[in-house]
Amino acid sequence: MPTKSNGSKAKAAKPKARKPRTATTPTTPPPAERARGAARTVVDVPVGAVLEVTDRVSDLVEPFTARASAERQLRDYRTQLRRTVKRSERRGATARRRATSEARRTRNRVEREARKRRRTLEQQLKRNRAEVEQRVRRTLDERTSRAQDLVDQVNEQISALR
Repeated sequence: MPTKSNGSKAKAAKPKARKPRTATTPTTPPPAERARGAARTVVDVPVGAVLEVTDRVSDLVEPFTARASAERQLRDYRTQLRRTVKRSERRGATARRRATSEARRTRNRVEREARKRRRTLEQQLKRNRAEVEQRVRRTLDERTSRAQDLVDQVNEQISALR
């Protein structure tokens, strides 16, 4: 649609006045339409659920409708089960070996530490024993010598009295 241009820009630049919104302009569907939508949902959900269950049941039952397919399905289940059991067995064996070796390492470390502590204690005990024996000998020698000196003194005093 060609526009008529007579050189007057003031006419073309004039903005159109907007029509104000009225309260009668609906922003939500009317109550009747909402009720119809809710009624459809109430019917559609159970029907859809029944169809979904039907599909799943038929998927489960379908392999067992013929003997050959049932045997094939059972063979597949058996193979799956065998693989799952083997996988579980391997994981169990790996965990057992890992736990055994960890226990062995821990036992060896504890035994090594116990032997080291025992050696240290034995060495310390020998040193302490030697030191105590030396002190006892020295004290015994000192006391013996002191006792001998006293005996000699008493003997001198006795002989001086005679």
